[in-house]
Amino acid sequence: MAVCPRDPGIERALLVAEVDKMAGKKSAEPSPGSIARADRQRLAAEEGARAMADVERKAIAVRKNMERLRALREAREAQEVRTRVALPVTAKNKRKHLR
Repeated sequence: MAVCPRDPGIERALLVAEVDKMAGKKSAEPSPGSIARADRQRLAAEEGARAMADVERKAIAVRKNMERLRALREAREAQEVRTRVALPVTAKNKRKHLR
């Protein structure tokens, strides 16, 4: 590389630019570390998707069970009301206090 007679600092700038270009190049084959990292990330994403699906299935089951229990409770409460209405009202005996 030739040195510029007016500005010797240009040579240094050109060298830095060449090093930057070389650092930006990637090899055609991925390293074993990058392959392992990609596999771990892929497995983690798959496990995460399975876990989210499992959580959603459990949430649906809980909501269905809550709906079933609510219906049973409401039916029981309605039956209690019908039973109370059907029973005759009895007058309570009033006791006179004798002193």
